[in-house]
Amino acid sequence: MTPSPSLERVARGQLCSGCGLCAGIAPGAVAMAMAPPGYLRPHQSAALTDAQEAGIAAACPALIVDESDLAPAPIDDPLWGRAHFVGTGFAHDDTLRHRASSGGVLSALLAHALATGMVDFVVQTGADPDSPTGNRTDVSADAGAILAAAGSRYAPSAPLADLEAWLARGRFAFVGKPCDVTALRARARTDPRIAAQVPLMLAFFCAGIPSAAGTGRILAKLGVEPHEVAAFRYRGDGWPGFATATLHDGSTRRMSYADSWGDILSKEVQFRCKICPDAVGNAADIACADAWYGDDRGYPSFAEQDGRSLVIARSMAGLALLDAARAASVISTEPLAMAEIIRMQPSQARRKRQILSRLAAMAVAGRPRPRYRGVQLRQAAVLESPLAQARSFAGLLRRFIQGRT
Repeated sequence: MTPSPSLERVARGQLCSGCGLCAGIAPGAVAMAMAPPGYLRPHQSAALTDAQEAGIAAACPALIVDESDLAPAPIDDPLWGRAHFVGTGFAHDDTLRHRASSGGVLSALLAHALATGMVDFVVQTGADPDSPTGNRTDVSADAGAILAAAGSRYAPSAPLADLEAWLARGRFAFVGKPCDVTALRARARTDPRIAAQVPLMLAFFCAGIPSAAGTGRILAKLGVEPHEVAAFRYRGDGWPGFATATLHDGSTRRMSYADSWGDILSKEVQFRCKICPDAVGNAADIACADAWYGDDRGYPSFAEQDGRSLVIARSMAGLALLDAARAASVISTEPLAMAEIIRMQPSQARRKRQILSRLAAMAVAGRPRPRYRGVQLRQAAVLESPLAQARSFAGLLRRFIQGRT
């Protein structure tokens, strides 16, 4: 078997995002498997055809992110991307709003697309019934299934690994991490089935993918053994909600979002996420996020309250879906100035401003780097202070030297 040059480069640079596109392009030759400390990584078991190798090289987000050919929008911000509409909102279905991680807008839009026949089914990621702390990507064909999958899942997922199965099944909406959507858009350039059968691609702002070991640390802090867990929610059932382990005896143990994400999971994020040029879903038709209420210093409040989503329609297709859902009273939205997003998502802004300095550190260290195009890295970088850029560069270079990436 000849190893794939593309997959070897990804592994050498620790660049994998775990999206599963390589497995979707080369089923039978590449499969996703868990690797220490708990990330999904490709495992090659057979030689790739020239077409499969070329397909991976052209679309894998560990190798290339190219947003230069996205349709323009009236607003195009170096931090927050393109927009036809920016606002905050929530789902009118109170049960959905409560169960979802924020205001439930993404789930409500997907349910509306199904109910009105825009798509035949939805591809989304939810809890794995065989591994409650893990994820499984599956088909949702009705509002009940969408409700069941609502809520953030801070664990590895590879939703594009079964791309061929979804394309064989019909017309669908896809919802995933920004890197998943970026990969699917890139693949659509050479696979016309995607443009024909995936009319809607939705994403959520992503702070990075923690390892499965991170979830293990949550369970340990809760005093729970993995075999005792019957169900696990990372968030939801309130905003922001609690990390909640439901045990087989019916009892529950829970931890605040500030403790579960802030103290544990955020420290387990894979390397590729730390150099992500588009963690805000710029390639999606609609991107949503937590519309945190920030204080005067820009720090979000994580106090429990009614959920509120940040909503950005990035394409005309996304705007049409948003308008249709509002007209049907499925969701409500209020306009928001894009400049206000930084108060809700300060860490996203900081990461985007510092990507260029981190790529420079990779170059100095001789590490393989992805190719980024059309993602406004230079425009974002000038918004950061020289001192902060220097610290970002030196910090990553030091971690390379110490072997701590």
